[in-house]
Amino acid sequence: MALNPKIKDIIVEQLGVDPEKVKTEASFIDDLGADSLDIVELVMAMEEEFDLEIPDEDAEKLRTVGDVASYLEKKGKA
Repeated sequence: MALNPKIKDIIVEQLGVDPEKVKTEASFIDDLGADSLDIVELVMAMEEEFDLEIPDEDAEKLRTVGDVASYLEKKGKA
C-alpha cells in the first residue's frame, strides 16, 4: 500500500522526524520516538486534515504509520 503523502507530511510535522523514517511499518513510539502526548496531537491533526472523528478506542489501536493509513482508507479518507 502506498502511503498517502498527506499522512506522511502530518507525521513529519507533528513528530519532527526525518521523512525517510516514516514507513508503513514504523511504530510511532519505538521507531519515531513519539510519547503519549505526541500520539494525541497526531490523532487530532489527522482528524482535522481528513475531517473525521477518531474515537479514543480506535486511536489506541493506531500504533504504526500503516495502522493510520489503513484506518483512514477504511473510512474512505485516504
